Amino acid sequence: MIEVGTKVPDITFKTRVRDESIEGDNPFTWQDVTTADLFSEKRVVLFALPGAFTPTCSTFQLPGFDDLYSDFQNAGVDEIYCLSVNDSFVMNKWADWAKVRNVKMIPDGSGLFTSAIGMMVDKDNLGFGFRSWRYALLLNDGIVEQAFIEPGFTDNAEDDPYGESDPAAVLNYITGESPVKPKGKQLTLDLEDGIMNKDKLGAN
Repeated sequence: MIEVGTKVPDITFKTRVRDESIEGDNPFTWQDVTTADLFSEKRVVLFALPGAFTPTCSTFQLPGFDDLYSDFQNAGVDEIYCLSVNDSFVMNKWADWAKVRNVKMIPDGSGLFTSAIGMMVDKDNLGFGFRSWRYALLLNDGIVEQAFIEPGFTDNAEDDPYGESDPAAVLNYITGESPVKPKGKQLTLDLEDGIMNKDKLGAN
């Protein structure tokens, strides 16, 4: 399971993006996007969930992060990403259906990222197969500054805990507890052996 102070793995995601040069009802093309493209030289929130269109994800978590986007930006977060073990077609359709305005979707269709960070679980008891456990990460240049992992990590969990990765809980940490403070658009974070060195953090 991923821990504070570790760097996320180098993974390539298969995404579908709009291409204005394509005519017809499906003006999209495939585009590879890497973790470096998404996370390098940025402070971002990445939250992951069991599946697109599922109740808690659609009713609370995704819209919550989308609604609080400006508050996260004011706290020094550059982007917010939603990741699920679903393909890009599903993630794009879910974003359209949910009227997402700000959060960017990451399709981890083959579960490569989720497996690499140790967050894959079997949800066969729900007919889902292998999916992501629910969590959120605060990443600074691809390094985990803080992890918000729901309790009870296990295969075929009987319930779906939700609280640690709630948007308000993540925002409260950033604005209240985090030793990293925004200085304009520049943020610094030194991590040594997984421990934040507060003496080297950016000034308030």
